Amino acid sequence: MIKAVIFDMDGVLIDSEIVYLNHMHEKLKLKYPDIRRDALFAVVGATAKRTKEILSGVIGEDANSQEFQELYAGIWVDCRPDYPSILRKEVPELLKEIQSRGYLVALASSTSRAGIEEVLTTCGLTEYFNYLVSGEEFKESKPNPEIYLHTADALQCTPGECLVVEDSTYGIMAAHGAGMTVASLIDERFGFDQSLADYHIPGLGEVLEILERLK
Repeated sequence: MIKAVIFDMDGVLIDSEIVYLNHMHEKLKLKYPDIRRDALFAVVGATAKRTKEILSGVIGEDANSQEFQELYAGIWVDCRPDYPSILRKEVPELLKEIQSRGYLVALASSTSRAGIEEVLTTCGLTEYFNYLVSGEEFKESKPNPEIYLHTADALQCTPGECLVVEDSTYGIMAAHGAGMTVASLIDERFGFDQSLADYHIPGLGEVLEILERLK
């Protein structure tokens, strides 16, 4: 029986991945005019550390060099998304309903803790979560399942008692590897491999239907 629902944040609660990707691409084109947007798809769903590794390979620069570090910092210095405007409209009521049905609700994101708190605060979602965790708090984040195993333990649930809502290849691999039931929010823009998910949903409202089915 499912006792907890664990959400990813970027791409699930907020449609932010396209915003970040487009911003990164536009910034990089200033120095690398031939860089293709699809060459950056692999960074979607990754931590900042993993993003740096991927990006350094794409542009052929040493990720540890001072030049690269300055380039990377410069990409994000003026990236200020309006989070409430990209919050999926069904999210507040969905979280409220899940909570009212007695489920525990958690958020496990590859984004930094500060980033998570900024999104939840500006979108007015903090009250709906029993537990928050950032992938940057672990030696390895998604696709390593540790973040999800840790979250289940914090909620005092077994992996089999958790439903995870994800979108990216990395996130789905992590939740599947943790032995949890996975619902993937369908997104065909980034070439995600969502084949390991147990359910494929076109919208977040279907999470409630899955919970009913799994009772």
